[in-house]
Amino acid sequence: MGTGNRPWHIEEHGIELVRENERQGRIADLFWIWFAGNIGVLALVYGGIALSFGLNFWQGLLAIILGSASFLLVGLFTVAGRDGGAPMMTLSRAVFGLFGNILPNFVSWLSLVGWETISVITGTLALMALLEMFAHISTMVAAMVAMAVMLGLTIAIGLLGQATLVVVQTWASYLFGLLTLAVIVLLVPHTHWQALWNRPAGPWLKGFVPALSIVMAGTGLSWANAAADYSRYIPRSASRRGILWGATLGAMIPLVILMVVGMLLATKEPTLATSSNPILVIQKALPEWMSVPYLITAAGGLVVEADLSLYSSGLNLLNMFVPLPRYKTVIIDAIIMIAGTIYVVLVAQNFFGPFESFILLLGVGLAAWAGIFMLDQLLYRSHGLYRQQDMYPNSQARGFRWGAISAWVIAVVVGLLFTTSPFFNGPLATGIFASSSLELLIAFALGAILYPIFSRLGRVNANDDKRGSLGV
Repeated sequence: MGTGNRPWHIEEHGIELVRENERQGRIADLFWIWFAGNIGVLALVYGGIALSFGLNFWQGLLAIILGSASFLLVGLFTVAGRDGGAPMMTLSRAVFGLFGNILPNFVSWLSLVGWETISVITGTLALMALLEMFAHISTMVAAMVAMAVMLGLTIAIGLLGQATLVVVQTWASYLFGLLTLAVIVLLVPHTHWQALWNRPAGPWLKGFVPALSIVMAGTGLSWANAAADYSRYIPRSASRRGILWGATLGAMIPLVILMVVGMLLATKEPTLATSSNPILVIQKALPEWMSVPYLITAAGGLVVEADLSLYSSGLNLLNMFVPLPRYKTVIIDAIIMIAGTIYVVLVAQNFFGPFESFILLLGVGLAAWAGIFMLDQLLYRSHGLYRQQDMYPNSQARGFRWGAISAWVIAVVVGLLFTTSPFFNGPLATGIFASSSLELLIAFALGAILYPIFSRLGRVNANDDKRGSLGV
């Protein structure tokens, strides 16, 4: 993967531009990175969530397919990584400005840290169940040992950088993919088929839309802010179409399969979507002899999922001018992961409430950012132009690009006004907007609509239009 990015060595690159002679990545790497990052058991929970909104099978299937198709955003933004040779939120500086990018960057970092913490929490629950099968120990001891193992593996792999991630994700796809397939084969017979086929159609606005929004927020939308991090080592000569579909299908294939299985399982285990420990709900549906392989698969799949978030969150910190090498930023994330895991596992003992609230609240900020970045890429980067002076501190770099910043702030504020979550309710989240999760679609659409309007108003000369240099 390049002289500065060898497998099993600490990666030397931070957020600086990757030179063309270091770009030795392959499109196939992208497929396996995203495949392994989406074979975690949380996808089964999403399937249960889809059915919990009162949908019938066909509505649930449509919500799953359309929701996971949000990974097309990841595919599109992955192309930007090839074009710019820099991490995702470094490219975002060209849109928001060197300092104007800090706000959406902060939301992005919170999202990534939250996802890696959720992965560690879920993996900890799996390992706790495994430990308690073989040793008579207290819940506290089991939790501490399980946390140490999950955090140790996650941090060790995350320290070593992208070249190591490619190797780990590829082999994880083979190993955990096969084990997950065995779990699926054993879970499908537990479907309550008669109840599933006899379910009446649920409400489209108050059932289908929130299910679709939650799936979008937890899949493609939650990863869009990391897309370019794994394609900056791809040569410029690589096919744009190949990159887009390599990343998109790598994620969608396991996601759709697992979420459909989760939806089938929820007919027999309706508490899947709301359980404080969904790992045990899934385990109960399996034969006893499958418990050990299942729990190992669950924990292992979540380690590789957490590693992606850990790697990108470190890059996000560097984009906010944290004066540390990338490999040292894991210390900050580790402290947060430990605190979050202890709180959920030992104090709150509630998985679904914090999970849903986290997805929805941060999803508004990410949705607004994604709408703006998407329009910028489609309208102003058709030739893949990301100028180095727009992304790194220098005499020509603009600190603030007010067109993008204004569009993002307005889109986020309006989205939050319509937000309903366990921890926060917007004043306009009433009527058809109550519990419909429309705030994500509103924020995305509003960011995309306002950005070109505000950017045109703030453009200082005609040459900026051609170069994609936006703002005032």
